Amino acid sequence: MSPPAIMWFRRDLRLSDHPALLAAADSGEVLPLFVLDDRLLKPAGEPRRRFLYDCLRALDHDLGGRLHVARGDPERVLPEIAKKIEAGSVHVSADAGPYGRERDERVRKALGNIDFVRTGSPYAVTPGRVRKQDGEPYRVFTPFRTAWLDHGWRKPAQSGVDSARWMSLKGGEKIPAGKSKHHAGEEAALEAWQDFRDGVLADYDTDRDRPDRNGTSRLSAYLHWGCLHPRTLLADIRPGNETFRSELAWREFYADVLWHQPNTARENYDRKFDRFEHDTGQAARERFEAWCAGRTGYPIVDAGMRQLLAEDWMHNRVRMIVASFLVKDLHVPWWWGARHFMRHLVDGDLASNQLNWQWVAGCGTDAAPYFRIFNPVTQGEKFDAGGDYVRKYVPELRGVQGKAVHKLDKLPKDYPAPIVDHAHERRVSLDRYDAIRTT
Repeated sequence: MSPPAIMWFRRDLRLSDHPALLAAADSGEVLPLFVLDDRLLKPAGEPRRRFLYDCLRALDHDLGGRLHVARGDPERVLPEIAKKIEAGSVHVSADAGPYGRERDERVRKALGNIDFVRTGSPYAVTPGRVRKQDGEPYRVFTPFRTAWLDHGWRKPAQSGVDSARWMSLKGGEKIPAGKSKHHAGEEAALEAWQDFRDGVLADYDTDRDRPDRNGTSRLSAYLHWGCLHPRTLLADIRPGNETFRSELAWREFYADVLWHQPNTARENYDRKFDRFEHDTGQAARERFEAWCAGRTGYPIVDAGMRQLLAEDWMHNRVRMIVASFLVKDLHVPWWWGARHFMRHLVDGDLASNQLNWQWVAGCGTDAAPYFRIFNPVTQGEKFDAGGDYVRKYVPELRGVQGKAVHKLDKLPKDYPAPIVDHAHERRVSLDRYDAIRTT
């Protein structure tokens, strides 16, 4: 009789389309395990933690209450549990993140003669596999996407709750309390995908940039925690949905960049930006706090920041607008904003968050040209033409009709005055970009 296996769930909190689960099931009985690792939980931010706990409750329900939850350093926890149940193997979906790769190597060594088996990953194509002909990684998105499409991916794995003979273990931790503002778990993820696929996906190309419309998928949190695998979506996308496919490719590209250059989680991808001048004094801190609170005096920026605080989420187009305002109008370091997003976003993802911030700041891959500085007024007029998005999140402006809500000279006195003059700060940013280009 084969020894039992451990299925160590991490960013793969589902039972369908799960190659690692099938690999574990081939070994015999399977103990489903999740480890509460404080090195990941503490910096995660309360919205992500609450969503995770709800995902774990959903997974436990789908497993008939068999999910074993432990707390501690996985390097200690996994060998202890493996010894207790006399496991012959530990199965995981490969982790491509900087901490995850280092942690998994420590666990593999700590397990000794017990097999540590990596099968699949949270991505359609595991980071590190798509490379140029000379073996070097891609540094630009468009050729990466072409190579990624050419590489392709496997069909969804045919797995489910009945794929394994599940076992249980007494003495586990309780899943921490906390209720997310968002529906969590695999069933909710599949329902969200089906609703999007059969509805607003048809107008995704045009509506995804409109925060006043329901035009985005809202799948990012599910993808982050693996309640849904991107391969499931890619297998289900109909011809003509290339824009949505490209958005999935962006997620895979940034994961690939971080895999090759883990330092970009904290440092500039383009190291010449290490010389870029930022504002970091007391005045900068006060402006940053006004930005965080949604009290900058620029309606589209304030609406976005207040949506984040209210919903633990922000529309993607608005994320770019508020990020541009922070780094190019307020001249604050991009990592201040990235850290704030990671604390408050339910879908905070290290690779996508950090490298999107660097894209806006101009120091990342495929960096927006240094002269591309979003005008927060014209961005609001273009993408929230009727002002409905602003009025939803900024109550002081609900009495301002139509597009006048974006006109700074038309706003009521109880609304904050603009904290900076965009035209002046644009010039300051251009001068600072010129300074590092010419030195």
